[in-house]
Amino acid sequence: MHRKILYCIVLALSVGLIMPTDGVAQESATIQATATVISAITIIGTNNLRFGTVLPGVDKSVDKASIGFAGEWSITGNATAEITLDFTLPDSLWLADSTTGMRVGFSSTDVSYDDETGGGQLLPAGTLDPNGPGVGNLGVGGTMLIWIGGTVFPRLTQTGGDYSADVILTVAYTGS
Repeated sequence: MHRKILYCIVLALSVGLIMPTDGVAQESATIQATATVISAITIIGTNNLRFGTVLPGVDKSVDKASIGFAGEWSITGNATAEITLDFTLPDSLWLADSTTGMRVGFSSTDVSYDDETGGGQLLPAGTLDPNGPGVGNLGVGGTMLIWIGGTVFPRLTQTGGDYSADVILTVAYTGS
């Protein structure tokens, strides 16, 4: 019997030596998770695309460099950030009662921009195709100006009146 007790004591002591105890030293370290949120993009439509008086059957174009007639947006955001520029273009201008439309079109060179490296609307930094999304960079001051022209195609029997439609520019950071 003593032998069994002695065997149990020796067994218990050997298991205690092999098993780790709560008193083992532990180490830890901490890091910070950080992020910098860049300023939001601000876009403002500053001038409507104005075709003015249009004659039935006579197409009329407005050039992107026509000050006061070309459509214009001002974009402000994080300096030199890459952005996408995506236009939603109407295929027609409509009378206020939406009963009669007049076709409008935009060519691949109907948009220009100044990212602070050009000379404004008359000497822009470059052109964009409004029919597909474009990519560019805001200037070192965080700004860009966009101008758009286009052409209306009135029919010979075009109903008289004031026509309009929305031209939408959507801008977003690319993350690059």
